[in-house]
Amino acid sequence: MTTQSDPGFGLPAQPVPAQPVPARPSPDVPAHGRFSRFVRRSHDQGRLVVQPRMGFADVATMRRGLEAVRAVRGASVGTVTVDSYTRVNDHDSARRALKRGDDLNGYPVVAHGTTETRRLLAGVSGEDFPVQFRHGSALPQELFGALARIGADATEGGPVSYCLPYSRVPLPEATAAWAECCRILADQPETVHLESFGGCMLGQLCPPSLLIALSVLEGMFFREHGMRSVSVSYAQQTSPGQDLEALDALRRLAAQWLGDVDWHVVLYTYMGVFPRTPVGAYRMLEDSVRLAVRSGTERLIVKTAVEAHRIPTIDENVDALEFAAAVASDERRHGPGEESIQQTGIYEEARQLITSTLRFGGDVGSALVEAFARGHLDVPFCLHQDNANRSRAAIDPAGTLRWCHPGAMPVTGSDGYGRAPMTARSLIDMLGYNERRFDREELVGAAAKGML
Repeated sequence: MTTQSDPGFGLPAQPVPAQPVPARPSPDVPAHGRFSRFVRRSHDQGRLVVQPRMGFADVATMRRGLEAVRAVRGASVGTVTVDSYTRVNDHDSARRALKRGDDLNGYPVVAHGTTETRRLLAGVSGEDFPVQFRHGSALPQELFGALARIGADATEGGPVSYCLPYSRVPLPEATAAWAECCRILADQPETVHLESFGGCMLGQLCPPSLLIALSVLEGMFFREHGMRSVSVSYAQQTSPGQDLEALDALRRLAAQWLGDVDWHVVLYTYMGVFPRTPVGAYRMLEDSVRLAVRSGTERLIVKTAVEAHRIPTIDENVDALEFAAAVASDERRHGPGEESIQQTGIYEEARQLITSTLRFGGDVGSALVEAFARGHLDVPFCLHQDNANRSRAAIDPAGTLRWCHPGAMPVTGSDGYGRAPMTARSLIDMLGYNERRFDREELVGAAAKGML
């Protein structure tokens, strides 16, 4: 093991293992905190935990949303999604918006203050219904301070995953901020759960190996800065077989690198361009539920039938959650007992990205910063100034997402498909791949009936 102080963070860096910690699955580590205890208990009972993406500025509306999710027929956890003013630390604008009664796109935690948010959670959150605060901030120190005062169960994000896609903040600055934020949470008397958003970079067109590597590396970063309860993430992509292999690889690598902390896996229903028809949207959600059950995933972030058109209502969120819970129950009853998982090298590629990245620094944070500076980690189509943006990926005719131009990353590009120059039209076609795939039957039928 190597140890290096980190004067830029103002905090002592913990050792970074030169080799993975012993592969010990999370069930061997006690669940820390009520968020993790609920997820662990539900998984042991054979129930998939389902969770919405929900946030309202008004306290009464937000509370009704939490109460409705708590009453869902299934194992559910609550979500309070933060508004865009709070994400960029413009709390004065959030306060003015509250005074005017504006309809914000989320719940302004800092602007509402500790007393009001404790009132929101009182009598709703608990051991049988923990609540996660979701945000999107690259510099969330004020937000995390507020969450600590509130006694929040869980939150999410990461130094890379909430910097490169959502901000212009320099990556070194975001990494230092997130180190401070981890310590804020780690110092709380009650364990706070922290989820990496690394498996959802840009939502689409990022091959699985990089999503897995970033999620595990962010989990290691959290661990390095004192977090004892974490989750690693992965977003559904374009090929069920490839996604199943990816989730298997993610679980294996998390066991190797995070085996001495409490961890679980969370899957996101597709984060890209969503089907426009209700049937297509529900079919996409159904695929993600069945993928979660078959892969042994503990928690699923669901999307609703109206994602392509507008922000969903409370009732629409509840409908999606209950549909997901019902599909999960059906899959457990009737699905294959032993799923065959293809092995195309995703595990090996992700492991190579992790181990080679760690050689760039004496701690995970500095290694991540240097790896991106060199283009050794490179998110395709990401325009952030600290991302090389030389890598490219493509969806092949079978629906598999592959590297076609890896840039300076230690991964293998495709020998054939996707080598031609990418055009605006080909990019748009790829972005709409899942939309067309799941909408096709209903739209074709409607067209045949003269309805389109």
